Amino acid sequence: MIQINIDCEGPITQNDNAFELCEEFIPKGGEFFARISRYDDYLADVEKRPGYKAGDTLRLILPFLKAYGATNRMIEEFSQKSLSLLPDAGPMLQRLTTIGPTFIISTSYRPYLKALAKTVDFPLERIYCTDINMNGFKPETYEVNRIKDIAGEITDMPLLSWHKKMPGGEEIIDEEKVLTLKRLDAIFWQEIPAMKIGQAFAGVNPVGGNEKAKAVEDSLKKTGLGLSDVIYIGDSITDVQVLKIVKQGGGVAISFNGNGYAIKEANIALIGESPFIIAAIVWLINLKGKEAVSDILSDKGFLAGESLVIALKKNGLEGDYIEPLLARCKTLQLFKQDRLSDIADLIHRSERMRKIVRGLRVGALG
Repeated sequence: MIQINIDCEGPITQNDNAFELCEEFIPKGGEFFARISRYDDYLADVEKRPGYKAGDTLRLILPFLKAYGATNRMIEEFSQKSLSLLPDAGPMLQRLTTIGPTFIISTSYRPYLKALAKTVDFPLERIYCTDINMNGFKPETYEVNRIKDIAGEITDMPLLSWHKKMPGGEEIIDEEKVLTLKRLDAIFWQEIPAMKIGQAFAGVNPVGGNEKAKAVEDSLKKTGLGLSDVIYIGDSITDVQVLKIVKQGGGVAISFNGNGYAIKEANIALIGESPFIIAAIVWLINLKGKEAVSDILSDKGFLAGESLVIALKKNGLEGDYIEPLLARCKTLQLFKQDRLSDIADLIHRSERMRKIVRGLRVGALG
């Protein structure tokens, strides 16, 4: 038996709920969130700061959402109203649950996952996500005003950027952005923690990075299966650690419209407008084993469009699995990383589709 663990935003939904909440509650919230998200990428992937993990953005933005009046009810109502499924996401999830025990592991806030569970009729007890409580305290007026001032300051900052220094390969931040990085450090690790509004959210633990890996381990305790039985599907920097441990444990790590972070850690990369290809590939692996994907690929490690659907049909895929694929086969692409000498083109294709499916601003986030 196999077990399926799947991320939410990207493989199932178009949303970036945290980004959209910032846009809803905070002036110029999209620009504000983009700067904190880039800071998150830097700390997690470049500096690799001890104690910091990818996805902690969702903790950093909470004082700002609170200062601008967000409540538990408002977040849940907004999440339900704004929830946007990818084409065929509901049927895809239904198919996965018939193949093996299926869990959703998401960095997103619980109110958003509650909205998803209600919409697609998925059991909440099989969802791991980030718990929050916006109603636990009332901040002082002077702190609210100060947090709002800081939000404006962050929005006006340049986006952090960095590049590889040759020949050593160290990643370095552009000199003009050094002051921005130092200021963000002071804001998030000195000023806000010293406020009551910051202390109120200090214990929030976003389910990203190693927490996603822990969630997979916990889900395995429920099913009695092992890492070698897991198929994990993710798309971003918050999935890097779990993709790694699944791959190292003998399971199958899949990127769906992933960015460069996810692509580099996956065994298989899937690209397309419809996530139903996920159900088809999981079905194939369950029926014929982990080498089934390699068996249908050319020597170049790539299949696309109608040729991919035909190859799946020759291996027994039929009926309700084929129809959604045929409807959107022009965008479907399948890659096997160990067959590729250079993954730069794959990353370009995947990130391009990511932006088409999720929109330019959300698709560009880590």
